[in-house]
Amino acid sequence: MQRFKAASLVRNGLHNCRLLSHCRGLCSLPDHALNDDLGHQVLVEGKAWSRTAILNRPSALNALTTAMGARLQKLYKSWEDNPDIGFIVMKGSGKAFCAGGDVVYLYHMINKGKIEECKQFFSTLYAFMYMVGTCLKPHVAILNGITMGGGAGVSIPGTFRIATDKTVFATPETLIGFHPDAGASFYLSHLPGHLGEFVALTGERLNGLDMIASGLATHYLHSSRLPLIEEELGKIVTDDPSVIEASLDKYGELVYPDEKSVLHRIELVDKCFSHDTVEEIIDALECEAGRTNDAWCTSTLKRLKEVSPLSLKVALRSIREGRFQTLDQCLVREYRMSLQSITKQVSNDFCEGVRARVVEKDFAPKWDPPSVEKVSNYMVDQYFSPLSEFEPDLELPTELREAFT
Repeated sequence: MQRFKAASLVRNGLHNCRLLSHCRGLCSLPDHALNDDLGHQVLVEGKAWSRTAILNRPSALNALTTAMGARLQKLYKSWEDNPDIGFIVMKGSGKAFCAGGDVVYLYHMINKGKIEECKQFFSTLYAFMYMVGTCLKPHVAILNGITMGGGAGVSIPGTFRIATDKTVFATPETLIGFHPDAGASFYLSHLPGHLGEFVALTGERLNGLDMIASGLATHYLHSSRLPLIEEELGKIVTDDPSVIEASLDKYGELVYPDEKSVLHRIELVDKCFSHDTVEEIIDALECEAGRTNDAWCTSTLKRLKEVSPLSLKVALRSIREGRFQTLDQCLVREYRMSLQSITKQVSNDFCEGVRARVVEKDFAPKWDPPSVEKVSNYMVDQYFSPLSEFEPDLELPTELREAFT
């Protein structure tokens, strides 16, 4: 199959082949997209031995809503229970697979004091992401186009992920004062070396070639060949992942990252992003920039100084903890972190980031605290704590659906 040989173990780490395995993780939506007909946000195609879920909000880059998460849960449960359905496919309509969720909705709900609606948004979508990660049948995600945040959360935990020349992946949560969520602390922490820290902190984009090389995707093919693979999948009568894999391999292409890829700088990434603290990471980048005058170091530093200082420290700790946790443990922890963001108990950075970059678009967020040095350990610790002793954690059916590691 098409990927670096060194990445084959990463792929296996991201998911057991036998099934136990333009803004941020929750993307902004144009106002008109909020009025989409709920009944048409997820379409279904039936094939000989499979079902395809089509994320159908092209005007909103197929961003996920609470209603979509609930419908997807219901569909997947019925498909798992149906003996005549062997495997599941997910794709998006238009130019995106899925750009995440609706931060503008969250922004307005928070400002109206409707925190329960926000909690339901996160709990519903995170529960569906866990369902994908523990799906009882093979799962194929066709990542043709923008795949960010929640879009990665509903695809990367699954069995197979097809990247194309049009795939654009990112977890740019730190740019709006949030944290890499939707299972990102699980799958990013399993990338080669410290690539996960780099992607989480900077929010930099990866293309389809990068995804196959790093193990985020399992297969790659040019988008013009997608009709061929979809036709092939539509004819398969099987529930055996090895049969599906053989069909994907037949159409997959052997590719490598282009010359500008961060994968060619993995040693430098490891050297700088392996440090214990954000301050040390920045110091290492500054040292390398001064020593080599490397434009990549300079641009990376610029990026880190644009994002929320609190988000940087929270994201780094989240990735480090995720490296030693199962998918369900990561989602439960991320749920706590998301509630801390929307309730503003630690900081208002999430709403401020959405305001500055999405709503008012002055691109001048006033972060609080304003610098990494002023982010205390107490603030970071609080971000990982329950809202209160009475606040329930995210409940996932771990006794019925075992999480993979």
